[in-house]
Amino acid sequence: QVQLVESGGGLVQAGGSLRLSCAASGRTFSSYVMGWFRQVLGKEREFVATISRTGGSTFYADSVKGRFTISRDNDKSTVYLQMNSLKPEDTAVYYCAVRVRGGSSYYFTEPGYDYWGQGTQVTVSS
Repeated sequence: QVQLVESGGGLVQAGGSLRLSCAASGRTFSSYVMGWFRQVLGKEREFVATISRTGGSTFYADSVKGRFTISRDNDKSTVYLQMNSLKPEDTAVYYCAVRVRGGSSYYFTEPGYDYWGQGTQVTVSS
């Protein structure tokens, strides 16, 4: 089992930036596909970004493309989400997810992932 611990959430004004971190347990982080999702209370969790095992491929939801950047440091077993030009509609609980099974290099939906973090709140004020 892999444990994920997110950090870096908080309150920021519109136009500001935050960087989320997600530290993973386990010895084979470089073999995991990683992803970020977010959820607004009362709505379904939605895909934000995913990164391949080596970090060579990244994909984003259209709503965050050009503003958010996903990256990873395999030596530190950590994945990051740099969020710039934040908007009030980015307000949500952000979840880190990991896929430990083999398969494709990236996944856009929840069933593609095996373990989830506890979530970190991001609030963007207008």
